[in-house]
Amino acid sequence: MTTSRSIGLVTAQKAVFDTPITLSSGVTLPRYELVYETYGTLNAARSNAILVCHALSGNHHLAGRYREDDKNPGWWDNMIGPGKPIDTDRFFVVGVNNLGGCHGSTGPSSIDPDTGQPYGSRFPLVLVRDWVETQARLADLLGIDCFAAVIGGSLGGMQALRWTITYPERVRHALVIASAPKLTAQNIAFNDVARQAILTDPDFYGGDYYQHGTVPRRGLRLARMLGHITYLSDDGMGEKFGRLLRSGEYKYGFDVEFEIESYLRYQGDKFSDYFDANTYLLMTKALDYFDPARHYDGDLVRALAATRAGFLVVSFTSDWRFSPARSREIVKALLDARKRVSYAEIESKHGHDAFLMEDEAYQAVMRAYLSNIANEVHA
Repeated sequence: MTTSRSIGLVTAQKAVFDTPITLSSGVTLPRYELVYETYGTLNAARSNAILVCHALSGNHHLAGRYREDDKNPGWWDNMIGPGKPIDTDRFFVVGVNNLGGCHGSTGPSSIDPDTGQPYGSRFPLVLVRDWVETQARLADLLGIDCFAAVIGGSLGGMQALRWTITYPERVRHALVIASAPKLTAQNIAFNDVARQAILTDPDFYGGDYYQHGTVPRRGLRLARMLGHITYLSDDGMGEKFGRLLRSGEYKYGFDVEFEIESYLRYQGDKFSDYFDANTYLLMTKALDYFDPARHYDGDLVRALAATRAGFLVVSFTSDWRFSPARSREIVKALLDARKRVSYAEIESKHGHDAFLMEDEAYQAVMRAYLSNIANEVHA
């Protein structure tokens, strides 16, 4: 049995695309760049590649570290590496920072070659289907005609689902984790409140804060605090923080008193230090707009009719942001469309964030499904 171990030091790469891309909004970008990382070795048949799509605040840095003293490995380091469920001894894994991101790929903070200034408010909205098209172009550059699997959690799961619809011949398996076929009205409402926190920040300047030397930190901080509440479960928060007071007694004021308040403010402050507000707006709008059944009169079965992939759909019992019921909608549509699908509903207290956690049952499901894919590849 292979022993799990660290993937070690990794390096990000950059791909430059001079072929224009016309986005779903109708806007054409004449040129763009994508930052990506790869782990493992692409086999001679180029059949063992896995694409991992990131969620709202994720990026291309999936696993490993940039330096020996780096305390923060990639965001899915517990899942990706030698001997881990996404086994880099068997798979060639690709992670991409999506177009519109703020970790090196062309986005609102990038320099617009036409003006010499950051794109800012002029950067167009980007939909999930646009990300999938740019990911396919990167796959072409890497010589990958077909992915053994496309995997993603949350917004990443939406990308995996879209891959099977847009490029059915280019993906053999899709792992859709803690995701949904479209957002509920409640989810759209949460996203809008988060965006309003940013849009109404005096330091936002209509999205052109780069030229003003400011950051809409207050708005981004509030947006992250709100979002983080929805990523956790009530039981999880209760178990971890309860009603614990930092000083053990009431202070009769509006400063931080409860441990949960301290935690949320810490998360908000940390996020506002490294994430771009314009990118946050773009990512949440892409979530709102995702609805692959929209062009099929709302019929998800018809939307999935041409897919060829095998599917693994995973949900978590305490996830109320993307509840198990939403995953079961995907499963039912796939079954009604007579597609191959496996479903796992994992007991967890971690809420929506459970897809990022190291959970024995969750990892066992992932390992078993991916081991079968590896056996297909190496048969």
